[in-house]
Amino acid sequence: MWLVSTSPSLASGPRIVSMNVCSDQLVLSLADPYQILGLSRFARDAWQSWAADAARHYPVLSGGAEDVLVLKPDVVVVSRFDKRETRDLLQANGLHLVEFTVPRTLDEVKAQIRQMGDVVQHPDRANAEIARLDAAIVRARATVTAHHYRVLPLERRGWVPGEDSLVSSLLTEVGLTNAADELGFRAGGFASLEAIVKLRPDFILVSEAGDRAEDEGRAFLLHPALEHFYPPDKRIVLPERLTVCGGVMLADALDRLTAELKRVTR
Repeated sequence: MWLVSTSPSLASGPRIVSMNVCSDQLVLSLADPYQILGLSRFARDAWQSWAADAARHYPVLSGGAEDVLVLKPDVVVVSRFDKRETRDLLQANGLHLVEFTVPRTLDEVKAQIRQMGDVVQHPDRANAEIARLDAAIVRARATVTAHHYRVLPLERRGWVPGEDSLVSSLLTEVGLTNAADELGFRAGGFASLEAIVKLRPDFILVSEAGDRAEDEGRAFLLHPALEHFYPPDKRIVLPERLTVCGGVMLADALDRLTAELKRVTR
């Protein structure tokens, strides 16, 4: 059952529609339930969304303009990756759009949390989430201490997020080094098995553990050469849903990173 109400007696903040999975999670974390009229079609995807369970209480929209117009929200949260035609149609019908970009650093993440706190008119909640994020940073730094480990984030098919990525910002913020810089991947790129083995980072960072290769993309991470040099005690596991978006979930991402560092360095 959807927990949505538009009762005027409850209305102390704007009614909101979110058009993408990253803003979904900010809205779910900071808005009151009655404010949330609809979420993106990926809101309940547990692989992408840290807040997938919470999203099950709300309508999921198609991504088109028509179902948004029917809801008549006060604010529509969009990203630059949403279809231009959809955004133009919503604006042409008088709806107020707020655009969120893709954050690349923790400072940008904090700014977006503040921005969403202002949008939903709950800045106190935003401040509390930023404080939670700062506390998680402190805990992670205390674990890293003087060990400046070289960590290579490694995704399906050998994709390596570069220096300009949010994952890289997480690593450097707590005193780790993104080894992708040594591969010349400022914006990210595909690394060969040979390049990874030759690089010899202290650890690789992956999104899941286990030895099951459901497709070729996953099979790359389970190649015998990588498993030889990077067995489980050389792999930091950080689920993708904690890092694919910038938001309040990064506090959980940092705590998970802290726990993983303790596991692989004990």
